[in-house]
Amino acid sequence: MNVGAANELAELERELNRLQRSIRLAIETHLRKFSGRSFGSLAENQRVATSIHALLDSHGLRVRCSECGHPAILRVSPRGGLASGAFVFDHTIEGRRTFHGGRANLPELRLVSKPARKKKAAG
Repeated sequence: MNVGAANELAELERELNRLQRSIRLAIETHLRKFSGRSFGSLAENQRVATSIHALLDSHGLRVRCSECGHPAILRVSPRGGLASGAFVFDHTIEGRRTFHGGRANLPELRLVSKPARKKKAAG
């Protein structure tokens, strides 16, 4: 590749990174309005979590687990003693599916880039 094309592509990459950062920060700001809230029922909490995931996924983002910092999917799980379920961070650590959290109210969400998919070994 010639130097001019490489420089133009590098500039495009920098501009896209700036735009992606702006999008991430805008989404984070809007989601902050929901922090500390429950939405009334297990089904409604699950709908909110699913909607948040769909929005983030469409922009190549995940939530950052507040416990370990890994990229995660926000979910709501049924939990004894919590009629509206518990907001949890669903992620894989060292090949094992892990759920951290377990709060009755939506935690403050920090966003990170969606990690690259792991390639399956040829079998």
